Amino acid sequence: MVTRTVCQVLQRRLATAAAAARAPAIEVRSHRSAVFSREQARQKALYPRIEKIEVSMQGPGLDGTLLIMNKGMSTPLSCARHLTEYHVTNSALALVDGEPWSLHQPLTQSCSLTLLTFKDSDPTLVNQAYWQSCAALLGQVMETAFKDDFTVNLLSTPEVEVTSGAFCCDVVLDPQLDSWTPSEESLRSLTRGAQQLIHHDLAWEPLEVAPSLALEVFSHSRCKQEEVEHKAAQNPKGTVMLHRCGDHVLLSVGPLVARTGLCSQYEVTALHSLEQGPWGLHRRAQGLSLPRQLQAHHTVWRKLRWRAEKLVQVPRPEEEAPPSPPDSTAASDQPGTTPV
Repeated sequence: MVTRTVCQVLQRRLATAAAAARAPAIEVRSHRSAVFSREQARQKALYPRIEKIEVSMQGPGLDGTLLIMNKGMSTPLSCARHLTEYHVTNSALALVDGEPWSLHQPLTQSCSLTLLTFKDSDPTLVNQAYWQSCAALLGQVMETAFKDDFTVNLLSTPEVEVTSGAFCCDVVLDPQLDSWTPSEESLRSLTRGAQQLIHHDLAWEPLEVAPSLALEVFSHSRCKQEEVEHKAAQNPKGTVMLHRCGDHVLLSVGPLVARTGLCSQYEVTALHSLEQGPWGLHRRAQGLSLPRQLQAHHTVWRKLRWRAEKLVQVPRPEEEAPPSPPDSTAASDQPGTTPV
């Protein structure tokens, strides 16, 4: 009994010391957002004079429409505001000279522009961007769902097709939570966290940056720094794409939809334990969502949810990053081991 008590005291002291050694979650998020804002301002300052560009609009009822916009300042959303309220509220993604483009990413030269919605005849691109956006939202919820006593490391987000039945977010929780199995109430709490972000209708702001800047953004996380190096090595331009939602900054694999308010039905459906990795026990959070423009009857939703509870199998990458000692990326200041 005495031995057990001593062990428990030592464990508590070690946990307290580890928590004290790492930066509070609010400071980590503030640092990441501040570096993002600084680089965003620097890139805007590259266009000190207002130069005009021609944007040729494409799409139903828009062919032949020519807009005169500001180079390095105007975005596809700015163009949509020169059209109709429908284009502002329903556009989710854009094509700029045929390339997928965030609605909030500035236009840097004369181009053709197509605004994409979920009800287009071929919604493949916007659906995939939506799936990635829902996964990004899930990662934001997971990172901010636990108090500072518990670390949360967001791993590289698996790229899964919409046909997989669920979007995914891989995480490593604090080792103290390795034996924790989330209850239905815990999953509902995570869902409520996502719905709050949806209610706030936050923009996903894009920013293409050099790897050195991204390494500074994620200076508190060796896990994310390795992901930055991996993504930069894969990109022919040698850059990485960041997005910011509120004060949450994330690495992304492609453009995300314009804002969280485009989500409607959204539910966190499962948190599966995978295998031990270099950072600890890997877990796969999964969810299901439909955009505001598309709704499902509750009986259909129930069937979709049942499918989304099943573990989504993701092919292993051909090359995995070498193992490194885990760092301590803090989670949020929410109470308890049950996410709120």
